[in-house]
Amino acid sequence: MTTRDDIETFIARCALGDRKAFKSLYDATSAKLFGVTLRVLNDRGEAEDALQEIYVKVWNGAKRYQAGGASPMTWLITIARNHAIDRLRARKRHDSDDDAMARMPDPTPGVEHRLVAKAEAQRVVECFGTLEEERAEAVRRAYLDGETYADLADRFAVPLNTMRTWLRRSLIKLRECLEA
Repeated sequence: MTTRDDIETFIARCALGDRKAFKSLYDATSAKLFGVTLRVLNDRGEAEDALQEIYVKVWNGAKRYQAGGASPMTWLITIARNHAIDRLRARKRHDSDDDAMARMPDPTPGVEHRLVAKAEAQRVVECFGTLEEERAEAVRRAYLDGETYADLADRFAVPLNTMRTWLRRSLIKLRECLEA
């Protein structure tokens, strides 16, 4: 059984570049750190890759460990957990981009939607046929072409308020026709 002092010694010797101490540290702690990464990542292959990266961090950061402070296992587990969380976040960002594309609905309307739209368009055309020709033209120009009421009043040579009345009454007549 490896003690806290043994692990602190291994870390201190790793800071000096001792490869045997690093192997001993790995043998003493890798099972625990693997369990931490596997719990976070929930993927055995990714946890194994993460564990290798974690030990590279431990090797490079061994000089920063302060003996007598926090438990050496707490220090190692913190490194492992933080690294696993970073990988999980990176995976979610990558997955979310791919998954978002896969979950995007097909923007083209389905057959049923196209049939309904076609029937509705036909009803609108029929209802436009119930309007006087000038008024139907004024509605088209105002609401489909974006012409202003003032421009329409000039075009049809009627006062502005008359144009407003034409449009309001025409829209009411269209609504009644479409609701019937």
